[in-house]
Amino acid sequence: AAQTAKQVILQGIRDVERDNVYSEFNERRGELMVGVVQRNVNGNIIIDLGKAEAILPRDQQVASDNYRPGTRIKVLLKEIRREDRGTRLLVSRTDNDLIKRIFEMEVPEILAGTVEIKSISREPGVRTKCAVAARQEGIDPVGACVGIRGVRIQNIVNELNGEKIDVVQWSTDVKEFIANALSPAQVVEVQIRDMDKAVVIVPDKQLSLAIGKEGQNVRLAAKLTKWKIDIKSSSTLIDEMREASEFRQAAEAESMALDVELANAKVEDRVVSEYGTFVYQNIEYGPLGTDYVGQTIQIRATSVKLFIYANDRLIASFMIPDIDYTVNE
Repeated sequence: AAQTAKQVILQGIRDVERDNVYSEFNERRGELMVGVVQRNVNGNIIIDLGKAEAILPRDQQVASDNYRPGTRIKVLLKEIRREDRGTRLLVSRTDNDLIKRIFEMEVPEILAGTVEIKSISREPGVRTKCAVAARQEGIDPVGACVGIRGVRIQNIVNELNGEKIDVVQWSTDVKEFIANALSPAQVVEVQIRDMDKAVVIVPDKQLSLAIGKEGQNVRLAAKLTKWKIDIKSSSTLIDEMREASEFRQAAEAESMALDVELANAKVEDRVVSEYGTFVYQNIEYGPLGTDYVGQTIQIRATSVKLFIYANDRLIASFMIPDIDYTVNE
């Protein structure tokens, strides 16, 4: 009986401790926490947060991070689960909010609210783009994040084990924001083509920088701005404009020639057959539709096209084929 009573008391103590852990950490969801790597269990990293252990799942880990036992590491408390065996804490090293919390730690203006992080795009362990804006006049948001001689941004890079960080100016002007997002590349022009697509023109020598290694720079810029971005060099744009101009001039010349030819074309009558077709130079054209069966239509032919009229109204046109399709009239 004494043993049973002891077990009941111990279980009660464990329940209270579990509830205390849940209550304390549940209020800290989304916070940056410092822990010590304990061990690796089936690919999941166990981290000691002091009053409890947390799990860093494999899909929340960064490949370039050091997870050797005893290593101090900053993590984002992402999820708290109440389970029979206790409270389970899940943390992350890949979540974008981790970037926000580290910026808040290193940049007082962000913590104070005078500088705001508007958007983040990230390929964990490799590179992050962060768009910032000032909420108070007279503040340079990018300069505040970078710090004097780059001290602040270097501290952030160190916290992320060398992950590259691009801090860019956010803007309500879409073109300006897209150009900023492609930093460090220089942009000549941003053209908005559709509701969510932009064509960005860069100097020839800046093309590879704008695209980035394996498309990384433009990919992160697209995520940051939520716009599809097509990068073109200045010379490519000039070539396309020249081709378009030549095509347009050729089309205009062809149209003018066709207009002159049509104006001088002879008008001929044809009766529409029961099948809705008619014959011109031993070639059958149609169908025109049942409304014209038995009616007399007028045709005017150019060297390449046949124009069909009914009551002085153009109702159809057909290309004149190069081959003969002979029928019996």
